[in-house]
Amino acid sequence: MKFGTKAGWRSVGTKLFLVVFLTIVALSVGLGLISYQVSKGIIEDQVSSASSEAVKQAADKLDFLFTQYEAQSRQLAVDPMLRSDLETVSKPDVGTVERTGAEERIKRRLDGLTGSDDQLTSVKLIGSGQGNTLSFQSGAAGVRSDDVVQARLDRIKKADGEPVWVPTLNKGFFGTTREPEFTMGRLLKNLQHPEAEYILLIEIKESALGTVLSNMKIGNAGEIRLVTPNNEIVHAKNSKLLEKPSFIKVSSVQVQGKDRSFKAADEQGTENLVVFQPLATSGWTLLGYAPVSDFLSAADRLLMITLIVVIAAVLLALLIGYYMIRMVGKPLRQLSKLMEEGEKGNLQVRAYFRSRDEIGHVGHSFNQMMSRISSLVEQTNATARSVLDTAEELAEASRSTSQAAGEIAAATQEIAQGAASLAAEADRESQIAEDMGVKMSRVDAANTSMEASAGRAIEVSIKGTEYMKEFVQKTGTASEMTSLIQLNSDRLTKSTDSIRSILAPMVEMTKQTNILAINASIEAARAGEAGKGFSVIAEEIRTLAGHSNESIQSVSQITEQIQQDIAGTVEVLNQVSPLFDEQLASVQEASSLFANVKEEMEQFYKHIEHSSLSVKELAESQHILGDSIASVSAVVEETSASTQEVASMSSEQYRVSEQLVALSARLESLAEELKRSLAGLTV
Repeated sequence: MKFGTKAGWRSVGTKLFLVVFLTIVALSVGLGLISYQVSKGIIEDQVSSASSEAVKQAADKLDFLFTQYEAQSRQLAVDPMLRSDLETVSKPDVGTVERTGAEERIKRRLDGLTGSDDQLTSVKLIGSGQGNTLSFQSGAAGVRSDDVVQARLDRIKKADGEPVWVPTLNKGFFGTTREPEFTMGRLLKNLQHPEAEYILLIEIKESALGTVLSNMKIGNAGEIRLVTPNNEIVHAKNSKLLEKPSFIKVSSVQVQGKDRSFKAADEQGTENLVVFQPLATSGWTLLGYAPVSDFLSAADRLLMITLIVVIAAVLLALLIGYYMIRMVGKPLRQLSKLMEEGEKGNLQVRAYFRSRDEIGHVGHSFNQMMSRISSLVEQTNATARSVLDTAEELAEASRSTSQAAGEIAAATQEIAQGAASLAAEADRESQIAEDMGVKMSRVDAANTSMEASAGRAIEVSIKGTEYMKEFVQKTGTASEMTSLIQLNSDRLTKSTDSIRSILAPMVEMTKQTNILAINASIEAARAGEAGKGFSVIAEEIRTLAGHSNESIQSVSQITEQIQQDIAGTVEVLNQVSPLFDEQLASVQEASSLFANVKEEMEQFYKHIEHSSLSVKELAESQHILGDSIASVSAVVEETSASTQEVASMSSEQYRVSEQLVALSARLESLAEELKRSLAGLTV
């Protein structure tokens, strides 16, 4: 078997070999990688725990150092002698001797602090009271003032007596030193004498941090840094990094959390294990980190061991696979070749397997199967010869039957076609008769409708004639009433003239009565007291005469208005009277038209009655013709159906005969083919 061939890759032995090989290799590789990852995690956890503990101890040392300086500053803040001396030098009216003595004591106290600790660069007191610009210091470092320095001093003052740690500066707090230093500042408060308040500055060498952290080491290439909350470097192995931001940062969230380690990449992109610990005093964070590769050398050795184990597993898998191919693949390949020989027609092949396992049983079963197939082929060969002879006889008989059935089917088909044509013609004539019946029904319905419409038209004409007669009478009556209205208007005009003639004397009488009333009043006035009663009567008569005059005027106006209305009415009647005459003539003419329409509609109604009678007689004849055609159509349909049934049976017989011939030919062909197939077998 060759692996490069297609059959080689499809071999059962090859598949078993691949399954065993891949299983062993996969288990070895998976176990090695899992062991490597587990050991790597354990090492990282242990290193992280040990480093965190070391960083925590170093942070405790720094807190202890910073606590000492805070304690010293606290002692200076509560020292009564120092407070008194500071108050003395801050008073403007104190004597020179007393001031000088106080300044000397302050200077000695500061020098004593600096001399007792070689890590201190200087201890300074900077005046922060109102108008207080005094300063005291120990050491050689100078004091200067600018915006940056003042901002730092303001920060210390805002702390209100609490210690403030200023990160490492390359040139010190005031920028006057030659080496880096960090500073602790505290405001020395004095509530009774605010002018005597001073800012205490303890400047410490940055190397003091290196001394505390000198014994601490993380990994082979690890580094320790002290950073502010803003990640500004306070202490680092490389002094050039001071005052610069740290590339590896610790966030405020991580500081507040419980986990004190994490992984981060440095400036070169190398993954580092980072451990940190916040300081309790200054608020700074002690940060230590080292490349992860420094801690995983043992795990890398485990990875090498895993690789060796995988190589050994590959070799072992190759040996096991080769053994399985020899044990399973070779017998199966031999059996496959024997089956290929049997496929070609050689039934004399046999398998010779000596093993007593499943493969040996398969070989024995193969031999028995080939023996039985040989016996079956011999029996089938004899049967095929008999079938072939029978098929030839059946084919000859089927061909004769098929020919007779074909002739019968052709004749029946011609008869069926004639009957079908006759049935189609009968159906067409029946359809024509039905259409005639439908159309005659429509004509009859139309005549009936026209007859009803004519009757209604005659009734309407009669009513219209009666209405026109009544309208002629009413129009004449209206014309007569118009004449009466004109006559009454003339009489009313004459009555108004009589009223005017009557009102004229009454108007004159009213004037005379008014004049008499005026004269009576004059006479009563002349008579004096005796004529007062007569004067009242005369006044009443004059009032009545005025009222009568007003009534006469109103009646006169009403009479004039009546006269005008009568004149307007007469004018309108004069205009309407000719119209009534014309309307009367038109109505009389319309009445004569309605009478003519009535006579014409009566003649039209008689013609419709004659037409309806003719249509009914024609419909009865059509019904008789339709019944005759239907009888002929039914007879033709029965004949056609019978003919179609006979033709169908003949066609079915012919089709069955054809199928029988085809089956006989197919059986003969199958027998020949079976004979040829069996001829290729060797038994």
